[in-house]
Amino acid sequence: MFELSDAAWVTLIGFAGGTVLGLAARLARFCTLGAIEDALYGGTRERLLMWPLALGVAIAATFTLAALDQAAIETSVYLRFEASIAASVIGGLMFGVGMAIAGNCGFGALVRVGGGDFRSAMIVVAIGITAYMTAVGPLSQLRLWLFPRVTGASLEDSGIAFWVQGTTGIPPLATALLIAAALLACAVSNRRFLRNRSAVFWSVMVGLAITSAWWGTTYIARQSFDPIPVESHTFTMPLGETILQAMTATRVEGGFSIGSVLGVLFGAFVGAATKRQFRWEACDDPGELRRQLTGAMLMGSGGVIALGCSVGQAMSAMSVLAISAPITALSILIGAILGLRYLVEGRRSLGRLITPVLRAPKAIRQILGF
Repeated sequence: MFELSDAAWVTLIGFAGGTVLGLAARLARFCTLGAIEDALYGGTRERLLMWPLALGVAIAATFTLAALDQAAIETSVYLRFEASIAASVIGGLMFGVGMAIAGNCGFGALVRVGGGDFRSAMIVVAIGITAYMTAVGPLSQLRLWLFPRVTGASLEDSGIAFWVQGTTGIPPLATALLIAAALLACAVSNRRFLRNRSAVFWSVMVGLAITSAWWGTTYIARQSFDPIPVESHTFTMPLGETILQAMTATRVEGGFSIGSVLGVLFGAFVGAATKRQFRWEACDDPGELRRQLTGAMLMGSGGVIALGCSVGQAMSAMSVLAISAPITALSILIGAILGLRYLVEGRRSLGRLITPVLRAPKAIRQILGF
């Protein structure tokens, strides 16, 4: 028997949740860009409906644990800063466009790496390096000048449920459960989606993976003498942290983010092997590589500016009902639509480049089923 350090425990918590996310992506095709593409061009919203189901579970479970004092969500990074609409919109648009151009987000690229796609490894590395350059490197001062962050904000300035409590007196749990119920109703109202048992099961597991991170890191943080951040899954800065630690660490330090990244890789590998989809792939088109690296750099900078990615903001931040979450998620969606439309329609002329912008509202209605 041996005793694990607190850093090792949070690494294992991140690894366990990341494994679930990797399996969900491989076995049930849980993917941000794939869901948007299916709704926009494939005429099906089944994969898109995985998101409201996962979010409904995550929000309800997270706020229930918070009400029981088992999840210290008030200390999360998403609620420690006052919401910045400019940062959420600009960063979200950059991330969405980059995601479409690269053909995947950071999470999706990790999943593909787990399936043997070496092309996606380039995306992962580019996102990680660009994220670090934007967060603490040569681009950090420009980012802080353009998008200053107000620290120590009150929960009412950063959280939807807490703002409602301050305005009306309604407890945060009641607001969260109401929003979660609406999201769950949106998902279960589609009978075709409900018949896809794999999608339903893994959507629930994704939501629980997000919540388990809040609970697990809270528990370790309260037991530890070392500063342990309370956090959940995101895949922009953690890619850079993983690369940096792999290159410079003289000993295994670990951490939740490192465990999460490695867990996604492991879960994706197991899922690909289970479905016999693992195969080595490489990029043999310089134009494709240039496009993917450009998109990855946009995602790295955009994810840092917006304080999260398509998982970090649209899932983890949404699970604590951060004000920034729906703004960033919508901006990522619009950016992805613009990027996809540009790739399909707008490569040859300025007129065709403007067309995707004009069609964005119609595309959003089409995706959401309005």
